[in-house]
Amino acid sequence: MVEQEGQQNQLNRSMKRRHLFMLSLGGVIGTGLFLNAGYTINQAGAGGALIGYLFGGIILYLVMVCLGELAVHMPVTGSFQTYASKFISPSAGFSLGWMYFIGSATTAGVEFTAAGILMKRWFPDISVWVWCAIFIALLFVLNALTTRGFAEAEYWFAGIKVVAVIFFIIIGVGTIFGIIPLQDRPAPFLENLAPTSLFPAGIAILFVTMMNVIFSYQGSELIGIAAGESEEPQKNIPRAIRNVLVRIIVFYLASIIILSAIFPSKELGLLESPFVTLMDLAGIPFAPDIMNFVILTAILSVGNSCIYASTRLLWAMAHDGMAPKPFGKLSRRKVPFTALVFTMIFSLLSLLTSVIAADTVFVLLMSIAGISVTISWIGIALSQFMFRRKYLQGGGKLEDLQYKVPFYPVIPLVCIVFCVSILIFLAFDPTQLVGLLVGLGFLIICYIFYYIKNKKKEQINPEPKTNTETKTL
Repeated sequence: MVEQEGQQNQLNRSMKRRHLFMLSLGGVIGTGLFLNAGYTINQAGAGGALIGYLFGGIILYLVMVCLGELAVHMPVTGSFQTYASKFISPSAGFSLGWMYFIGSATTAGVEFTAAGILMKRWFPDISVWVWCAIFIALLFVLNALTTRGFAEAEYWFAGIKVVAVIFFIIIGVGTIFGIIPLQDRPAPFLENLAPTSLFPAGIAILFVTMMNVIFSYQGSELIGIAAGESEEPQKNIPRAIRNVLVRIIVFYLASIIILSAIFPSKELGLLESPFVTLMDLAGIPFAPDIMNFVILTAILSVGNSCIYASTRLLWAMAHDGMAPKPFGKLSRRKVPFTALVFTMIFSLLSLLTSVIAADTVFVLLMSIAGISVTISWIGIALSQFMFRRKYLQGGGKLEDLQYKVPFYPVIPLVCIVFCVSILIFLAFDPTQLVGLLVGLGFLIICYIFYYIKNKKKEQINPEPKTNTETKTL
């Protein structure tokens, strides 16, 4: 337990409610919205994108309420890795922990790649990988500061993103109804939303692009990871979950409708954010460059959140004996510095843009991250299912739970079925089949490795030592 290791190696509970809320909200509003939304519309059409993001929002709700019950009952930094270890099996916790770590750390590489793509607007002659390297160094320094400094920076970054999305929605609505004229595009913009234009590639493509949607919503689970460093988690976590769910779904669906109404699906892609393109067409002075800068800030803040999540998860795993011990050490600033350095290594994947096209690297890393988070969501739902069952079998009273999943066990089981279905559909897409096989193979290898290595130890003491006793409340 962390408490037995003394104050020298404990994370500080320095995150306030506003930090927790903005961290989880800001972790989702980034590349997934500003770049990936246009790519999803391009692939699945307006109708496919709307249905996909709505369905993804339902899955997100199922995951978040499951995580909420666990995080309020046991607010720890290890979050779902710890929950899986305690309520499923230590091998499952080890596998899911490393799976999510790889996905989250890789997502940071996606964000750096996207940031480099945006910089091409201002510096077309400088390679994307150069900007990736600069941003990696910048965020490394920021994450090496105190947790409070990181949380405060993320609070303001997330606030800027929220304001930018609201501004975009207002401008978008104005352009759709002709209040703000666009170049060479007559209003109102309803033709692209006609039934014949909703599914240009057919309905089946929706199931393939669901991985894009899951990737876009990745980051909401930061609420669980940050619980171990937040004040009054019993009060703040439920509030953050309710607020984040509503805002995420509204922001995404409103943006999808506006982009789909104004742009034919074939015009959208990855080479430039459609949010910036709309500002260009609207002719608002300085708006395109301001929006590009805001989106750049948004993308980097998501990368920042992913680095935070990865380092804290690695720190917790080190204290559970599931990662090398050096990853469990803290710097004088109470930051898992060794874990941070190791996490940043995965961000270097974005430097592949020096030899491979940036949009190709983006889609590759996005697929890896999406698959890992889908598997992690399955782990969260299964952990809650097992927790509630063991809690009641152990004599626990349902009314004593401060946050409860409604309609148990329907919600965790439906969540598992939905996530598994998405993974099954990926098997029919040649471009994502390799990533799926690699992800599942990595998960299985981790499980077998930990099971064999600790078989005797688990037989003697089936309850893993964790940094997660309720004494940390």
